[in-house]
Formats: sequence, C-alpha cells, structure tokens
Amino acid sequence: MASATRSALPTPFTSTLADSISTQRPSASNCYPPDLVKSPNHFALLPNRVMPSEQRKPLPSGTRLDYYRLHKLIGSGGFSLIYLGEEDDSHNEVAIKEYLPKRFAQRGDDGIITFENDETKDKFYRGLKLFFLEAKALATLRHPNIVNVRNCFLDNGTAYLVMDYEPGKNLGRYIKRRKGGLSTRFLMTVFPPLLDALALIHESQHLHLDIKPSNIHIRPGGRPLLLDFGAVYHLSGEEQKKAQVITPGFSPIEQYRGIKKVGPWTDVYAIGASMRTCIEGRPPPAATERHTKDTMVPAVEAFGKRYPRHILQAIDRAMEIDPQKRIQSAALLLKELNRDPASRRRRTAT
Repeated sequence: MASATRSALPTPFTSTLADSISTQRPSASNCYPPDLVKSPNHFALLPNRVMPSEQRKPLPSGTRLDYYRLHKLIGSGGFSLIYLGEEDDSHNEVAIKEYLPKRFAQRGDDGIITFENDETKDKFYRGLKLFFLEAKALATLRHPNIVNVRNCFLDNGTAYLVMDYEPGKNLGRYIKRRKGGLSTRFLMTVFPPLLDALALIHESQHLHLDIKPSNIHIRPGGRPLLLDFGAVYHLSGEEQKKAQVITPGFSPIEQYRGIKKVGPWTDVYAIGASMRTCIEGRPPPAATERHTKDTMVPAVEAFGKRYPRHILQAIDRAMEIDPQKRIQSAALLLKELNRDPASRRRRTAT
C-alpha cells in the first residue's frame, strides 16, 4: 500500500502567518502570500500516513470554514474545487475556491490534505504560493467585470479564496449548447466590457494568460465577468516563469515558447479566439498548427455575410500568428470593436 505524507502548514508558512493572513475578519487585504517555499527541506519532517482510497472528494454540505458555511460543490478544475457558501454575518452567498490540485494531493477522511510522496508535496506547496498570488492580484483589481475577492484564508492544510457569488452561465457551455452563431449584439455586449477590464489588468502590469470561454461568466442581462486568474503573471516578476497554462486554440504561439515572450498581445489573441468561438461554435486550431501551416480561413471571409466587417477584421488582427503583427493591447482592440464603420467611410470619401 502506498504511503502518504500528511499535510501540515510548513514552518515558513506559519512563522509569517500573523503578518500575512488575518484570522479576525474576512477581508481581501488578507490575500498576501507568505514565503511558502524557500527549499523543499522545509517539509522534510512531515509524517508519513496511509493514503486514503478516495480521490479528490469535496467537503460535505454544512462544513464550516473560517466565517463561512458550505452549501454545495458548484464547480471544479484541475487545481481547485469551487463551493457555494454563506458568510456568517451578512448571510450573503459567496463562491469559495479551494486549492486542491488533483495531480498532487488527496483528501483524508478527516478533511486534511495528504500526498503520495515528498515530490508531490513540494509541488503542492509551490502551487499554493501561486494560489495566493492569484488572490493578491485579484484583491488589487476593482472592476465591475472582474470577479471580486472578499477574503482568503488557510484551513485543512490548504488555502481558500472567497469571492462574490454571481448567478449566471458559463460562456463555454453556452457556446456548446447554442453551437455557435451568437449574435453581433451578444458579442458587443460581452467583449467590450471584458476588454475594458483587461486593459485595467494590463495597466496594473499583470497578464491573465488563460482567457477562454470557460473562464468567462455571463450574468443576467449579458453582463460578463472574467474568472480564474490562476495563471496570472506580473510583467516585472520572476515568480511564475514555469507556471505556463496552455489551452490549444486560445493560447498563442509565444505561450508555447516561454514566459519571456508574452505580453498584453498574448491576452489579445485569446480574446480574439474566444470571439471567433462564439461565432463558429468550436475552438480555433492550435497556434502550433497554425504556425506550421495556417489553414484557418480569416473571419472576414468565413463570416462576412453575417457579421459587421469591422468586428471580423478586429478578430483577424487579434489572432495574427506573429505577435508583432497583432493588435498590441486590450485598449486598442476595444477601440477597433467600437469603431463606427460609417464614420470611417465618410473619412475615406473625403
């Protein structure tokens, strides 16, 4: 039977806990990562335990975490589980994201995280540091189209990120259900506000680096919300050079080549690919395929009879394979989408 390492908060984590994570009241200002990992030896003294047979089972309904009570699991990804919960004082519904990467950790019968070996344990804690960096990035960004962080805290040997709960639908699932063909009105309701939010992210010297329909939430009335900053990267930092997230169809060629090549234009490509997916109903070809032999028909040619030309041109320019030929920023792409074609025709005529 495989042995397992039982999770406990490592010494460098707990030694800075008072300075970095408040346990008094919920607050987004808590979201500052302690120095989680200075060397793998920090975790060498954790005891070995038997790995439970269950894999990544969610916490049961009614579980109490910090100032919150869990209601049910509402989402999951490769690195986290997301619960619907309720805040004690306000009784507001909240979304609580639990860091629990399925490749590196499992949950014991008592709810505490366990590991197969020291290698997976080390990877878990390195990812935990990035989880706090996501929280920190979100806590500093205030925009109606960026998910709002309320708090983050430690429990069960892992970390939790508390966000406003927003009813609505996932754009990725909506596209699949509708099989594409979303209207011009839909595109112009969803993507200009997202680009405005993305411009703020870029102004703060951050990149999202994982924009795709499944990370876009559509609230009632069509109001979009940009989700999942797990791949967020600070342009002046060295922390996450090995933390690339690649999604074929939405990640441009420079993301395959290393973090030094990325910039605001990288997120622009992902927005263009997401817009094209809304129209076509399926993801574009992977950037590596396009780089080898680009068989993708330009949007202007493929969908010119159904959508305004200036929108299709903006999508094509956003999805240029060569980053230097691409629209360079969210602000410039927003300007292209909001351009009045009639006024341009008048200027050309004169």
